Amino acid sequence: MSDTVTVGEADGTLRLDRWFRRHYPSLAHGRLEKLLRTGQIRVDGKKAKSGDRVSPGMAIRVPAIEEAPAAERPAPHARPQDEALLRDCVIHRDEFAIVINKPPGLAVQGGSGTTRHVDGMLDGLRFGHAERPRLVHRLDKDTSGVLLIARTAQPAAFFTRAFRDKTTRKIYWAIVAGRPKLRQGKIDLALMKRSGSGGHERVRADDEGKDAVTYYTVVDSAGDKASWLALLPLTGRTHQLRAHCAAIGTPILGDGKYGGAAAHLPISAAHRLHLHARSLEIPHPAGGILSATAPLPPHMKRMWEFLGFAADAPDPFAELELPA
Repeated sequence: MSDTVTVGEADGTLRLDRWFRRHYPSLAHGRLEKLLRTGQIRVDGKKAKSGDRVSPGMAIRVPAIEEAPAAERPAPHARPQDEALLRDCVIHRDEFAIVINKPPGLAVQGGSGTTRHVDGMLDGLRFGHAERPRLVHRLDKDTSGVLLIARTAQPAAFFTRAFRDKTTRKIYWAIVAGRPKLRQGKIDLALMKRSGSGGHERVRADDEGKDAVTYYTVVDSAGDKASWLALLPLTGRTHQLRAHCAAIGTPILGDGKYGGAAAHLPISAAHRLHLHARSLEIPHPAGGILSATAPLPPHMKRMWEFLGFAADAPDPFAELELPA
């Protein structure tokens, strides 16, 4: 027994797995992948993959799932204190977009065992709008910094296209263990995703993986002990910056997953990931460029002070000519 559900205007354009996460939150990711693999879920009559994008008007065949779509049941409510926390993180707001400085340790979306996340708190960012805001990109749970949220479906589709067409400019700051051999460089290393135990994702370098390119520059260094890197990714692969930094022998501080023991220094708070989405530039639906910069989180600010780094710097990639 199956139903055919039409993607609504309020959903905008999004990945198929995110559509299911929104409307069928009890459906585990592993179960979803099996339903897709066996063809029990179809989009416009065709087999689909979890990463395929769906948009308003598309018909999704949904097999019997022991839960009604989200539209037929009351939406879950985040705790008032969590919604207040998210409002305190807002660093930009207009009629089309909201930008928050996401705290480290807060997941962007739910998953296995994750019930507290930005997506579940978005009702707190309505600010009088009838529509619920929606995510247009994501950050790792332990990565802090700039996170863009669209206020309605129309700007969500606009921003999604901008990310897909690579008309955005994202700069990350990181403290890495050691110092790269070159002060500036380009890391061009294909990455392949694999699932580990407990559903945790990890990537590895593989020529048959997806292209992944990151530019980096050393802004400052504390001898050979640690360096402050500015990172500009041209692609947005899972854990790209973490894997790329580890691949050149300078893992991000606190990133034991990719750097092992080398990612840890005998310094207080060095066990926490030191990766921050510092700034974002993206075309704005009303014209011009939306530009946002996020201050460092407390644990990274303390590390900057400990290592004697100034907590500000001009754009190190201002004169870099990126490929079209």
